[in-house]
Amino acid sequence: MNTELRLHGSLGNDIEYFATAAGCRTAHHHFYQLDADQLRLFSPGNELVISESGICQIGNGGAFCEYMFGVEQPFADLTKAGILNRLILLGISYDPSGRLRLSGNQRIKMSYEQIFFAGHAVYNHFFFIAGLPSSEKRQQQQQILYILGKTLKRMQQLNQRDDSKLTAELLAELPKGCTLFLLRLINTRNRRYQEEFQRLYYRHRSIPEPDYLALQANAEKLNIDRYQQERIRIDVMYRHRDNYRIIDEYKKVLIDCHQTGRIDRQQHARLTRLKTLSVRNKIPPALFQTLDERLKTTADNSAAEPKYISTTRQILQGLFIGDGDPDSGTDKQDMIQLLLAKQQAHSNRDHSFEQLLLETGKLCDEQVRDGAPLAQLENFSAIITFFDRYDSTSTHISQLAFMENFRLSEDLLRSLLGNQLIFNELESGLFNRLFFVPILNNKYLGRYGRRKLFSLQNGLQEISADRATLQALNYRIKALDAEERLFNMVLKSAKERIRNRYSRYNTPAEQQELFDELNEELLVRGILSDRLETKLFQSVVHDIKKEAMYLHSLLPEIISANNRELRDDFFNNSGLDRFHIEELEREYFTRNHIDLDRLQLLRTGSDD
Repeated sequence: MNTELRLHGSLGNDIEYFATAAGCRTAHHHFYQLDADQLRLFSPGNELVISESGICQIGNGGAFCEYMFGVEQPFADLTKAGILNRLILLGISYDPSGRLRLSGNQRIKMSYEQIFFAGHAVYNHFFFIAGLPSSEKRQQQQQILYILGKTLKRMQQLNQRDDSKLTAELLAELPKGCTLFLLRLINTRNRRYQEEFQRLYYRHRSIPEPDYLALQANAEKLNIDRYQQERIRIDVMYRHRDNYRIIDEYKKVLIDCHQTGRIDRQQHARLTRLKTLSVRNKIPPALFQTLDERLKTTADNSAAEPKYISTTRQILQGLFIGDGDPDSGTDKQDMIQLLLAKQQAHSNRDHSFEQLLLETGKLCDEQVRDGAPLAQLENFSAIITFFDRYDSTSTHISQLAFMENFRLSEDLLRSLLGNQLIFNELESGLFNRLFFVPILNNKYLGRYGRRKLFSLQNGLQEISADRATLQALNYRIKALDAEERLFNMVLKSAKERIRNRYSRYNTPAEQQELFDELNEELLVRGILSDRLETKLFQSVVHDIKKEAMYLHSLLPEIISANNRELRDDFFNNSGLDRFHIEELEREYFTRNHIDLDRLQLLRTGSDD
């Protein structure tokens, strides 16, 4: 008969614990000793003591927890499929080559700050096992690693499992007669912050400023340091259902690239698509930065240095290493070439450009420190200022193009207007060349994104010529954004009604009936204050018809004949959102149990 005993308590106001002993032996009812200031869990040869200051563990076993997204982890875990959790066994560590190494030191002592800093910010587990076949501790650790290592490293939704289910799954892997001793530690302050941030993020995606300020004030009251706040926020954002699938696919492509040492054209197209999709889905760039940093790979290691990198190197060397006059500043043509190089490096996901800037900045600091003219540092700062303007402008215009509900305030529009003037002072039309042309040529740009970009582009030009005002441009873009939200809402409601109520939309009478039903629904929900415009409704119906034709007629033919040309023709001429159609394709392949690699081949052919 299996039995399970659990002890629940807290240490101060910050740490909550659940201590469990589970197995088929009756003797484990004597598994703990509770004093005024500490709890001791024990079995022959094993001891785990928790006190106000931290924990001390001796014997076999160790600790495990979920990896928080973005935290440092062994490269083997980062690049191996299915690894979700961190496992630390007493006396076992990685050597410099990444291989496991056993030592005789099977004792740890950690403060709670260390536990929730090195492991998970909210939940961490410690364990040891009695009744293993071997009596020698090192052999016991080898047995635990062999028996439980794979399970513990790959167990899904570890933090959502209750301890009864967790112990039952682990006991099922262990030899008969073993007793599992499990301790779950919970940082209650960090949990409160996690729950509050998750509630706000899942509700708003882009948390309103007043709510975010209140969240920060609560974090300060709870005395949660900024690093822990950042870890918790990034982890919560990653686990949102609209985010993790995109990020995991992005990570998978990066791992493939890293293992081969290069990014080929097809992989580059997939990464670019996912990055663009992340902007549309409001996935914070921070979720990609750690992956980019850990899994850096050049576009093609076998190729010569790209021309834009060699051009950048020559310009920077001329400014800071050559014998030219540093007081002359940065030449306009050189600045234009640097900006175009930055644009190309960003498009190619080429980290060597930023690395070159870092190296140049370091060299500049060293030269000024050793007596070089201060003008060298001022020249470099001027270049960095232009690059900061580039990054800010590129981010805001991309968000306007690909994100629904992203609103440009008058302050942001004023900033874009100022940046347009500064970039165009270098060369007439440079602003459009740097920021509008690349996005307008992006095949993932939707119809409303394109309309908003044209409005912004024309509006900034009209304001510069004193033919319009910032307020008028802001109103125009807000109106487009409102129309986009309404269109998507009507499209979603119409599809749900057609799917769930078997409504039809082919004849004028059926369309009128659907039109009346949608008006009634949206008016009751308070989404509309007046009836829908007929033109918008007709546009929705046309989109639904085109989607149905693609899914039921064209896509089966495309798949059977591997007809990429037919797919490309539909994408280029239908006017439908490419992201949306690709998501419908993925659902079609999944629903019909078709290998998704075939879909990737179709997309790859189109990306070429």
